[in-house]
Amino acid sequence: MLVFVLGALAAWLAAASTSGVRHARPFVAPPPAIDLRGAALAAEIERLHERLRPTAVPEHNRNLFQFAARAAAPLPVVAPPPVAPLPAPPVEPPFKLIGIAEDAGARTAILSSPAQLLMVKVGDQVASKYRVAGISADAIELSDTADGSTLRLALK
Repeated sequence: MLVFVLGALAAWLAAASTSGVRHARPFVAPPPAIDLRGAALAAEIERLHERLRPTAVPEHNRNLFQFAARAAAPLPVVAPPPVAPLPAPPVEPPFKLIGIAEDAGARTAILSSPAQLLMVKVGDQVASKYRVAGISADAIELSDTADGSTLRLALK
């Protein structure tokens, strides 16, 4: 009986180790990303070529070397009524007042221009066009040296 059991066990192990024909799945490597981009580019090029192909036949019904006929009579030109000139838009000041400092009663205004930062006192010349006429606690008055007009800049 022992021989019979050992024989059956050996047959069972042999059958388990050699069970039928196994078909191995072939390994298919995914295409590299550069190939995917190349395929997408080729598809886009093909789409654009399709779009550029003409679908309608052009019509040749006009002579390119002949001018168009003139109108029979030109319409009289009516002059528009004179328009009053618009007032000049306000000139944007070339400076911006960004601060006022006071030391022992003497005030100094801090002006900002696109090119530089200026610290001026009463009587100082600014940009060779303006002269500082006065500095108050929250504003500065600049007088134009050419026409005498006054430009007032206030803190915001």
